[in-house]
Amino acid sequence: MFTVDPALRAASEFFSQQGAEVSAGDTAWVLTSAALVLLMTPALAFFYGGMVRRKNVLGTIMHSFVIVALISVQWVLWGYTLAFGPDVKGIIGNLDWFGLNNVGLTPNPDYAGTIPHQAFMIYQAMFAIITPALITGAFAERMKFRSFILFSLVWATLVYDPLAHWIWGSGGWLKELGALDFAGGTVVHISSGVAALAATFVVRPRRGMDQEPAESHNLPFTILGAGLLWFGWFGFNAGSALGANGLAVSAFVVTNTSAAMGALAWMTMSWWHGGKPSVLGTASGAIAGLGAITPAAGFVTPSAALVIGLVAGIICYLACHLRLKTHIDDALDVWGVHGVCGTWGVLATGLFATVAVNSAGANGLFYGNPHQLLVQLLATAVTWVFSFVATFVILKVIDAVFGLGVDEEEEAVGLDISQHGEPAYQQI
Repeated sequence: MFTVDPALRAASEFFSQQGAEVSAGDTAWVLTSAALVLLMTPALAFFYGGMVRRKNVLGTIMHSFVIVALISVQWVLWGYTLAFGPDVKGIIGNLDWFGLNNVGLTPNPDYAGTIPHQAFMIYQAMFAIITPALITGAFAERMKFRSFILFSLVWATLVYDPLAHWIWGSGGWLKELGALDFAGGTVVHISSGVAALAATFVVRPRRGMDQEPAESHNLPFTILGAGLLWFGWFGFNAGSALGANGLAVSAFVVTNTSAAMGALAWMTMSWWHGGKPSVLGTASGAIAGLGAITPAAGFVTPSAALVIGLVAGIICYLACHLRLKTHIDDALDVWGVHGVCGTWGVLATGLFATVAVNSAGANGLFYGNPHQLLVQLLATAVTWVFSFVATFVILKVIDAVFGLGVDEEEEAVGLDISQHGEPAYQQI
């Protein structure tokens, strides 16, 4: 004879009293997806860490690792309530949910009606974590650690949280206009990519880069990171369905399809242009395809995903090569990959979205609705301007008070020793 665990019975009675219907399957999928998205930030640490010089690998990895801790705490205290809390004139959430007050185990129907509110909260926390981590590739090898910590905290509060509310928050003004962003084309990729571009105008270039470009010290690290990012991205995109359902399956399929096509497109471009198929380029192309499909993942068909990934691999390859012809020191090409491909992905959503995939979305231009493309253009322009201006101002203020870059001697020694007092590799 089977017996019911008293704890399970108590939980069931609690949810029944609250009038909530919690789906075990949906909750399990969202929690699994949250773990997958969390994995993406250590994966990013490997991806970025392999591309810097060996004297800066620990400092680069530390950027991503410490952001997991820093933004986790910020999100619980005030980040979540600013991004998703009760709306204030479409601009920001109020402080009713400060410290997760009133964010409990019953579903919030404004966001996800079949999972506990805290499950939705922790899933969104992982997006808030990886976004400022993406920016760090722009100023790799040259920023003071304390200035980096302050920038990450302020940027998450003043840039990420308002953008998340505008696009995803109940009452957010861009959401009310009908902007479509399934998993973060504007909120994550454009915002971080454009912030990276702004950073290059404030943080001075690495010394000596015009005479001798830095060589990646460990490309296997980078390929490992890319593979783990691709894996984690299924939680990023398919998890944004917020349930174990057909929409999650569709998002999973188009995510893999766009990533694969992006990798092949960039590899082919490097082969045609440079004479050999680049391993780093192939990995970067996969990331480009993943970034581009992110806003569209819950709205487009697999055939559209092929086109989105193909264009992403080509235009991001061209953007990165264009950047090399300038004096802009975006060390790890955050703008070229995330900013450009995020922009393409948001606009592509306005072209390829169809209610046949997601009845809660909208049709795009190619399905008879040109208005959706105009809305996507507006969301893109707003995100570009807001992220660039706000990032520029934040960095200028921090530079004036604390300074941003390490001094010449510290840079020559490397951030591993000068900022953390630890070498990545023991000398033999």
